Amino acid sequence: MATYNGEKYVEQQLRSILLQLGADDEVVVSDDGSTDRTCDIIESMQDPRIHLYHANCHNATLNFEEALQHITGDIVFLADQDDVWLDGKVERCVKELESCDLVTTDSIVTDDNLRPIHPSFFALYHSGKGLLRNIIYSTYYGSCMAFRRSVLERALPFPQTAEIGHDLWLGLVAEMTSQVQFIDTPYVLYRRHAGTVTSTKRIWHRSSRSLWQKLRTRCLILKHIIHYKTRQGKEYARQSR
Repeated sequence: MATYNGEKYVEQQLRSILLQLGADDEVVVSDDGSTDRTCDIIESMQDPRIHLYHANCHNATLNFEEALQHITGDIVFLADQDDVWLDGKVERCVKELESCDLVTTDSIVTDDNLRPIHPSFFALYHSGKGLLRNIIYSTYYGSCMAFRRSVLERALPFPQTAEIGHDLWLGLVAEMTSQVQFIDTPYVLYRRHAGTVTSTKRIWHRSSRSLWQKLRTRCLILKHIIHYKTRQGKEYARQSR
């Protein structure tokens, strides 16, 4: 979990996560310099499974990358600070990860009071796997993703550009190197409010960017994919010698 000034919702989200975890699981939280009570609230929960780290990234993607540097487990879940996990999320994802390397679940889009706005994020965004499909319109959203550590190891370091989110890059790397699965059942209350990185307005209208900006982003994604595939090819050739 990456946090920043999330005092309003972070405890509710953490409790919904901790209820589904075992004694040997961990919740790694990287806080990006919150100026509110976020860190105090997390520490006051006094749960030994929570490991709080302090970052200075000033960027959500970099903060997630910082958090992921500290994980120790073989299966990784991403979590936003303001959502709520629904019962069965961990169990279902772990089961699906027996036959693939990355999963993403559906979610119920809600307002700040968890009142449903739309019953299915998948239906709203036409979510699904496919490399080209997700280059054109990303449907990999970190709040609903879980993956094997091997995917993370192949994906790091993340592209150093604000144009490619950590979740999209993880999804694309998994598409290129392993098996992915989209789970139609919603397991997250995906809370949209004024302070979210992905606003409610963007949920409905996808993007207000110009055509030139959209094309630039797609070209940048393709550039990083080509670079990644080239690096993979060189590594394979080196190991084959």
